[in-house]
Parts: sequence; structure tokens; C-alpha cells
Amino acid sequence: MTIGIIGGGASGMAAALAASENKEAQIVLMERQARVGRKLQATGNGRCNLTNLHAVQGGYHGEDASFTNYAISRFDPEKTLVWFRSLGLFTVAEESGRVYPYSDQANSVVDVLRFALEKPNISVKLGFEVEKVKKTASGFRVESKEEALDFDKLIIACGGLAGTKLGGTMSGYKLLRSLGHKCTKLRPTLVQLKSGWNGVAALKGVRANCHAAIYHNGVLFSQSTGELQFTEYGLSGPVIFEVSRDACQGGGVWLCRLDFLPEIPEEDVLRELLRRRETQLPASELLTGILHNRLGRVLTQAAGISGNRMIAELSDYELTQLAKLTKAFEVSLTEPLGMDSAQVTAGGIVTADFDETTMQSRIVPGLYACGEVLDIDGDCGGYNLQWAWSSGYLAGAHAGGLT
Repeated sequence: MTIGIIGGGASGMAAALAASENKEAQIVLMERQARVGRKLQATGNGRCNLTNLHAVQGGYHGEDASFTNYAISRFDPEKTLVWFRSLGLFTVAEESGRVYPYSDQANSVVDVLRFALEKPNISVKLGFEVEKVKKTASGFRVESKEEALDFDKLIIACGGLAGTKLGGTMSGYKLLRSLGHKCTKLRPTLVQLKSGWNGVAALKGVRANCHAAIYHNGVLFSQSTGELQFTEYGLSGPVIFEVSRDACQGGGVWLCRLDFLPEIPEEDVLRELLRRRETQLPASELLTGILHNRLGRVLTQAAGISGNRMIAELSDYELTQLAKLTKAFEVSLTEPLGMDSAQVTAGGIVTADFDETTMQSRIVPGLYACGEVLDIDGDCGGYNLQWAWSSGYLAGAHAGGLT
């Protein structure tokens, strides 16, 4: 039996390794780039958040998010970590449930997978860009510019469109559509958000732990707590990735309300500001020791307080307004940064046409799909890679006749 796998990312490598457990199967893993796992190596700012201990139920999105349930129950985070340990990877879990390689280097994850692929019944073809797939009487024909290969079964694991500079591609969607499958609208998610507020440039590089709440036309859209990073164009960081799904996708007014002191009541902030009137400090130092210095000065200015004034001469009203801003500072939003900068694609191939217990197409027998190419995306924090491992392993195991 021959099994072709298109895509050498997380789900494709998992599928290849699972299928290879059938020693009689011959697996060919086809990757259009010069090496496998290129996007994987860039995840988690180069650390690779490879799973989340809480990615067992919930945390997934799509027209039918429950499509993930079976695959993840069969190959959950615990089994995933046992599997990686068998490949030689040491890992460490944070209190949040996020799991990283013990080396804190994404290349450790890529390397153990790359080494594991060196098996007698796995062939890896790099720089192999698939242009066409045909259903044949005996299976499938996969064609590139250079050659055509025939397989009994085929797994499409091309990933999504997000992160185009690292290999994001439309290829998987096009190939599956050519075989009769439908695709939903594609949108960027886990992505930075642009702002129309001209003050963001002054805060470029500033990080702050905060609570972020996005409002659309005055109605709460999504919210999360975590690290925020200001950029020259807007807002970034894990807390923004968490709330970015479908943000700014419709018309109207979009705002992000930031609480820079989520664990401290406003009255406590005001009490400290009032105490500082006893000092001989300028107003530019009002929030020193409370927030990042640059952020503190921007908030002070936004409250209408000149940094050249002395704190001692500020009124109760002025200090009250500043305390309020530390708890509810509003930044206008315009649009997501785009697919180039997105970590994940929302939308994809319609899952209703696949069997969630096998990842096999209901339309084309012997055809499988897994990972981001399907209409499934997860929360920030390891959920998307867990889906890649789970769906890839299930597709490979079933294609290899092991389930």
C-alpha cells in the first residue's frame, strides 16, 4: 500500500509517522519548501508552544467546532506528550497549561520529528510543489512540474493561508476543491490589530499585562487578560491574539478597552495618586512605579494633564480622570494586520464532508485531510498545534489501516 501526504508541516509529519507504523505501507511525504516544519519552527516566537494541557474539550472554532472532539479524545495532550517523549523530546508545562520544549527552542520540536521521519518506509520529497491531483481507478495521481506519482491513498495536510512569508498557501484549498470539496471564507486569526489612534507609535515596543475588551458599536465582542504589546501600527501580544478572531470584519465602530491594572481596584489607584500630591514631583512621574514609564506619560497626557505641572497642584478631578484611564483606556481599531502576519487561518474546507472518526472524505474514498486546511481554528496557546497532531495522527493511522 502506498500513501501520499502533501504538506510537511505539523499535521503532515504526524500523519506520516502514524501511517508508518504499518511496516507494509510505503509513505511519501511531499513538501514544497526546502525543509519540513518551517512554520512550526517560527511558532511561539521561536519557542514552539506545542500543545496545551487544557486543549481537551472546547477552545476550537469553525462551522462545526465539535468536529475536533473525536480526534482530540483519541490523541489528547497527554498522549501527544508521551508520543513526543518517545521521539526524544523533553517538555515543560507552564501554569497556564502551555507546553514548550525544555530547550525553549522550536527547532528541538522540528528536529525530533525530522529525525523520526528517517524510517525505511518513509520517503521525504523536498522542493516538491504539487500542481494537480487526480482521482484514478486505483487511487490518486499527484503531479508536479517534474514528475507524477501514484498512490493508493492520499492525505492533504498543506496547512492554511496564514503566515504566507513562512509558507502559508492556498494549495490545499485548491487541491481539495478540485476534488469536489467546498471552502468557507478565509480570515486571519491570532493576529495583530491595527489602530487609528496616532498615539500607538509613541508606545512602540511597550509591553503591559492588561485586560483587553473589544467592543463593536458599543457591544462587547470579546475579552481576555494577558500580555499586550504596542506596535507602530496598533496592538499585538497574546491578549490581542486571543480576542482577534473576526475582529474588525464588519462595519461600524471597533474599540479596544484596556485595563492596565486588572487586579487593582480603581479606588486603590486613585488613593495612590492622591498620596503623590505630597511629593515635589512633576506630573510626568504620576504613574512611575505603577506602569511602564512611557505608557504612564501617554496616559497622563490623555487625561489632559501636562507633564510639566507639579503633582501637588493637581485637582481631585484630574487625578480621578487619570485613575479611570488606567482602568479603561480606549483605543480605536481599524482592521487586522492580514494573512502575512496571522498565525492561523480561520475558515477552510467544510468539515461536514469528512468523517471526524477517520478524517476521510465522504465524497472521495481514500482521500484524507487534516490540520489547518480544514475549517477548524483554535484559541491562542497551543490549541492549533494540538489539532494538527491529533487530526494528522488520526488521518495517518486510518490511512495506514491501523484503526
